[in-house]
Amino acid sequence: MPVLEVRLDPGESVVAESGELGWVTDSIELQTSTALAGSDGIWDATKRSFGGGSFFMTEYSATTAPGVAVFPARLPGSIIEVPLGPEHSYTVQRGGFLAGSYGCELATAFHPKKIGSGLFGGFGFVLQSLSGSGHAWIALGGEISEYELGAGETLRVHPGHVGLLDGTVTYELTMVPGLKNKVFGGDGLFLMRLTGPGRVWLQSMNLADLAGALAPYLPQDDNANVEATAGATVIGAVGKLLG
Repeated sequence: MPVLEVRLDPGESVVAESGELGWVTDSIELQTSTALAGSDGIWDATKRSFGGGSFFMTEYSATTAPGVAVFPARLPGSIIEVPLGPEHSYTVQRGGFLAGSYGCELATAFHPKKIGSGLFGGFGFVLQSLSGSGHAWIALGGEISEYELGAGETLRVHPGHVGLLDGTVTYELTMVPGLKNKVFGGDGLFLMRLTGPGRVWLQSMNLADLAGALAPYLPQDDNANVEATAGATVIGAVGKLLG
């Protein structure tokens, strides 16, 4: 379970979404607002929340003395640091952004033509776009596999395993070929086609799959309503299908 520890000198700050903080030293001051990470206020914060981000962001600043702000990951996995700048922008899985320097900009990567990706593939309009200046940290689940795609080179990936994409990488939702594969394959109906140039970071674990794997081993209430249990099972199955 990785932990991001950011050491700040006086005048430096880091921005994170609500609920990400683990602990801070006394010298760190907190300021929560909708107008952070490239947002101008409520409307931008609302759009950011559509991408799976939080409505409010919090800035952690060292003012008169050095300090430390710590952000634990929510899944077993890895935390990677990426540079931000004119030639460094990214598309991030929902919930992947952990923290960033003051100059980072986090928004919803809304693509009207790719709404189907978000509704049926767990991907698409619910992605987050990451740009700005400085650097940011991304939390991904399990092991990370990196691929450098050349111009026009493609990779088809289950949506739940897509973690981070270079801004130059394009993506689209595609259906799994073959009727038998769709019905009996057990891998869902959709794959994401990623097209280079650019780098992609794929994760071996995601929260939905982890929850599904643990569900059969969790204690059950003997007095629970059987219909409710069956309904939860169906909902879980549909959730896995949709990514």
